[in-house]
Amino acid sequence: MMTKKFFLINILTMLICLPIVSQTTKSGLHPEKFTTDVNGKQTALYVITNSCGMEACITNFGARLVSLMAPGRNGMEDVVLGFDNINDYVSQKQNFGATVGRYIGRIKGAHFVLDGKEVKLQGYGKGNISHGGTPGFANVVWDMVSKTDSSLTLRYLSPDGEAGFPGNLAVTLTYTLTNKDALLINYEATTDKPTVLNISNHSFFNISGHLEKDVLHEKLQINSKKIATFDPQKNLDGGFRKVKGTPFDFRKGKVIGQDIDQDDEQLNITKGYDHSFVLKNRKGLLLLQATLTDQEAGRQMLVYTTEPALHIYTANGLKGNQKGKQGIAYPRRSAICFEAMHLADSPNHPEFPSTALRPGETWHSTTVYEFTTWNGYQTKCLTGAVAAYGLGIGLAGLLVAGVVALIK
Repeated sequence: MMTKKFFLINILTMLICLPIVSQTTKSGLHPEKFTTDVNGKQTALYVITNSCGMEACITNFGARLVSLMAPGRNGMEDVVLGFDNINDYVSQKQNFGATVGRYIGRIKGAHFVLDGKEVKLQGYGKGNISHGGTPGFANVVWDMVSKTDSSLTLRYLSPDGEAGFPGNLAVTLTYTLTNKDALLINYEATTDKPTVLNISNHSFFNISGHLEKDVLHEKLQINSKKIATFDPQKNLDGGFRKVKGTPFDFRKGKVIGQDIDQDDEQLNITKGYDHSFVLKNRKGLLLLQATLTDQEAGRQMLVYTTEPALHIYTANGLKGNQKGKQGIAYPRRSAICFEAMHLADSPNHPEFPSTALRPGETWHSTTVYEFTTWNGYQTKCLTGAVAAYGLGIGLAGLLVAGVVALIK
């Protein structure tokens, strides 16, 4: 007769002998597929959550947001494009979810003058430098500093002369999921030589939760009266254009696809929206600047930033030849990017807000992507009071916990 002890031993043996099932995230990612060695440093996938069921997956390769489970009418769904393994991030040239720097956007001629001294950047004499050159922040392994259930802090030391930029630049980046269903991204940086920097997150959002669809049906509202204009070579020409009466007028909100293919000089240069919308935010307050709504999915995303511009890119360059998560081949315009930043080529345009950073100063920047379940009524107003979200970017010693408290 089988004893209780013998029975328990057999059950335990059976459990031990079962094949090991790899751990997956809510978005279906396997953390072990993000472990490799890049230039002598190990990569990993980190998972943070909030008490409401949101989940963000982040890799330290490029400090990239890999997936983001956000609430909607049908529950939590992944709302950002990306790959499901580290090898694709390393081998394929794409900025899915990346932290881009030292300088996002183009610096024309790959040079600038700072404090009376000319700085020659990578590629000088051959053209422009874009997104910080090679390697940019998107293609290096960041160090993990600390992690809690809801936050992750990463750090990267960009050495003096990297891509030609002066100064040893220490950058700290913290991702936090708040209980207000917001992903908060907080940056700090210091340097030991005068330099310039313009760092931003380059996530490709599709808040429908169906990453194989385009985003042309989604409604976009931007609190901006003008854009910075390009020359025919897609370099900022120093000019501005009022959005009133143009395809760029999103002040009252409209679906993205309404005017995207109009015969317009600026749209013809970029083959869709790929422009910096100027924000009335020279004091660096954390303000609500854009709202994206997908009525079918019942999901709304609100974008707050301390930056003076919001670069809107409608993924015009995607061609359906890159397979991402769930084996989806991402088609043209299947995402929209909200790159909170200073204007490109600012070091060569003294009339633009300055991107200079000097020894003894600490650069701060904050961007927040907050999600709400859409119920048929706009839950936030771009022109309403946002005092509860106010944040002075110039406040020295700003702690991430303090910012999280503001969002909560």
